[in-house]
Amino acid sequence: MWLLFAFIAVPMIEIALFIQVGGFIGVWWTLLIVFMTAIAGSYLVRNQGLREIGNLQRSFSELQDPTEPLAHGAMILFAGALLLTPGFFTDVVGLSLLVPSVRSAAFVWAKSKVKVQRFEMGQGPTQHPRQTGDRVIDGDFEDVTSQKSRNNGPSEWTRD
Repeated sequence: MWLLFAFIAVPMIEIALFIQVGGFIGVWWTLLIVFMTAIAGSYLVRNQGLREIGNLQRSFSELQDPTEPLAHGAMILFAGALLLTPGFFTDVVGLSLLVPSVRSAAFVWAKSKVKVQRFEMGQGPTQHPRQTGDRVIDGDFEDVTSQKSRNNGPSEWTRD
C-alpha cells in the first residue's frame, strides 16, 4: 500500500513543484536547474560510490561486517536514480542521501527495524565423507611413473 501511495504522491508533488517554480523563475531556468542537478548529482554519485566501494573492499579484507558499506552503496545508487529523475522533490531526496550523516541515520533507523538472526563470514559448513564401514573395495593398479614416452616429443594433443 505504501508503494502505491508513493507512485501516486511523488508525481503529483513533482508536477506541483514544476508549476510553482516554473511560474516563479520561468520555464527555461526551471529546465536548466533540473538538467544541472542531474549532471552535478551524477558526478557526486560517482565520487561517493567509488569511496564506498573502497570501504566495502576494506571491510572484506579486514574481515569486518560489510553491512554498513553495502547499505551506504545501495543508498548512493538510489540517490543517483533519484537525481537522474527530473523533478525538484526527487532531487532534494537524492541530494540528502548523498550526505554521509543522513545515510548513517537512515542506516541506524533501518537497522533498528530489521532483526538479523545469523551472519557468517568465510566458508560454510563442510561435508564429511561417508564412512564405508567394514566394506573392502578390491582393485588393481599399474605403476605408470616409471614408463617413459616413446619419443619424448609433444603429446598427441598438440600434433598438427
